[in-house]
Amino acid sequence: MPAYEAFASFYDEVMDDPGPRADRVARWIGEFRPGAQTLLELGCGTGSLLARLPEVPVLTGLDSSPQMLAVAATKVPGARLVEGDMRTCSFGERFEVVCCVFDSLNHLLDFDEWTSVFETVHHHLADDGLFIFDVNTVGELARLGEEPPWVYDFDGGTAVIDVISAEALGEPVEGDVEVGQGGEVSSVWDIRVFEHVQGSRYSLHHEQIGELAVPLARVRAALAGRFELLDEMGDDGEHPTDSSVKGHFAYRRLR
Repeated sequence: MPAYEAFASFYDEVMDDPGPRADRVARWIGEFRPGAQTLLELGCGTGSLLARLPEVPVLTGLDSSPQMLAVAATKVPGARLVEGDMRTCSFGERFEVVCCVFDSLNHLLDFDEWTSVFETVHHHLADDGLFIFDVNTVGELARLGEEPPWVYDFDGGTAVIDVISAEALGEPVEGDVEVGQGGEVSSVWDIRVFEHVQGSRYSLHHEQIGELAVPLARVRAALAGRFELLDEMGDDGEHPTDSSVKGHFAYRRLR
């Protein structure tokens, strides 16, 4: 899992507006688990989703980065925030809704680790509980690997993000993921933040974050039998494919 040690304090300034994802999560909760009282977010990051779900009274967020959780604590002071690993965590309780969004699954660089998360979700969901997650697709990671770096100017500095395919690097990404196995696509997100210090002086913060995408059919197959698919869509609202930007999914836990 990425540490976000260098990037945590700049994450909200640079990344996409979380509003649309939060709206989708809230809509699916209202449709498939109305009146839900408890929600667990795996990979909660800076708390952007939790802060947009005031209709759920009891919110719990888990993340492996203490730096990200420190930001979340100021944004969602009423939530229970826990440092831990979403592959192996155990809360000793069950939740009506479990979410894993903002491409958190893609940060796991072996598909066996994805299935470990699915097992963790099943263990923590109440009967007929709702599992909501999203992923970057293989098509999206392949496209991003061909694009020039993105440059973001924000109040206090500039961020440069270059998505580099593992094949272009000529070596496996962190975690020894091999390129191309089972239709997988691996990449490294090379993030450089130039923080303005004073005058013409800048401080460089550098972090590399690996991502893995797998064919959506493989994801659906891993969930079959223990979860029931309720809804799925791409960013455009249409049926998600491996050429979509992202896949968004709502599943119900089967007993």
